[in-house]
Amino acid sequence: MDKRSRFTELIKEHEQLIFKVATLYTNSREDMEDLYQEIIFQLWKSFNTFRDESKLSTWMYRVAMNTAIYTLKNSKRQVTTTPINVSTESVMDSANRSAEDKLKLLHQSLQVLNLLEKGIILLYMEGKSYYEIGKLLGLTTSNVGTKISRIKEKLKSQINKNR
Repeated sequence: MDKRSRFTELIKEHEQLIFKVATLYTNSREDMEDLYQEIIFQLWKSFNTFRDESKLSTWMYRVAMNTAIYTLKNSKRQVTTTPINVSTESVMDSANRSAEDKLKLLHQSLQVLNLLEKGIILLYMEGKSYYEIGKLLGLTTSNVGTKISRIKEKLKSQINKNR
């Protein structure tokens, strides 16, 4: 399989990963689409440098998050997350409304996090281990644990404030 076909297949397999990162670090659909394209471009540029020393998805997360952070810092944009647009039907039962309200509250609370904290919590919510998160972000495992603990406290405080 040639390089272009392999890369295209890789992007199709991991497009959700790229979408999650692009969505977390932007506040409009246009910005998200621009960042999505920039991440794909950076993945293509560095595709030959992947050395199979880590999982492909780990490498992609690292490139995607570094691209998002670099792009946002250089553009000096106000960094907020995109509100979750969940359609509400009038016949929705109270359990679903409660879950929707909780999801909106969590997403709203995530807006208080800085760029690094958003990246850490995204990876944590994806089920990455502290070791994997540290390797992706250039942090020690114990530093990741400390940061996650502080992020949880920050989010808990923000959620209580928003209730």
